[in-house]
Amino acid sequence: MVDPRSLFDLTGKVACITGASSGLGRRAAVTLSLAGAKVIAVARRKQALRSLSLEIGANAAHVAGDITDQKQLKVLCDSITNPFGPPDILIHAAGVNTRQSADEVSRRGWETTLALNLEAPFFLSQALVTPMKENGWGRIVNFASLQTTRAFPGGIAYGASKAGIAQLTRAMAEAWSPHGITANAIGPGFFPTELTQAVFDDKERADRNAAQTCIGRNGRLEDIDGPLLFLCSDASSYVTGQIMMVDGGFTAK
Repeated sequence: MVDPRSLFDLTGKVACITGASSGLGRRAAVTLSLAGAKVIAVARRKQALRSLSLEIGANAAHVAGDITDQKQLKVLCDSITNPFGPPDILIHAAGVNTRQSADEVSRRGWETTLALNLEAPFFLSQALVTPMKENGWGRIVNFASLQTTRAFPGGIAYGASKAGIAQLTRAMAEAWSPHGITANAIGPGFFPTELTQAVFDDKERADRNAAQTCIGRNGRLEDIDGPLLFLCSDASSYVTGQIMMVDGGFTAK
């Protein structure tokens, strides 16, 4: 029998994480590096990426770029592949929420939201999946949301994109899992990140969200480590097309 601890070992793997300059994306990069992976951090903010690379050390590289720019996708993928080779693990943590009400949603806000939250995860995966197929091993982790299945005020564009992520994840699994590539999604509850700063700045609202969970608190960054490591490792080799809610039981009530 294989030592169960080895199932979570990512030594020899290369992981690419988008949205790695802050929040859950940054946390993912640090966590996977500690599990042995070489990490490629992708985001727009160069200084934040440099800081992350310095923190992780020799097993990290970073690429500053716009993952929604389809014209530059090949250049971006070449930059991702250059430091350590093609990624075995792809985590789509980049996201945006304009928080516009249904009556205020603009065409630009709608397109920006869907381009980053829904289109980019697919087209970047499509561009990087071939070496995973050739190796017979790959892990794709999308980021879903509470709004994948629930409606929130000011979340019509964001909610539409995250509902789309659920079906995108299942479709990726159908297409690529026969080649040894699993595709799953993590659905975080309320975690203290830049994306949710407006929520946590309102103490009454934050407390109300905490009360909605079964555990009785909002998420801490370390709460994402275990589920993420599970989905990125051999431990989840027979799990694909699934949405794992990491929300303290928010959606259970």
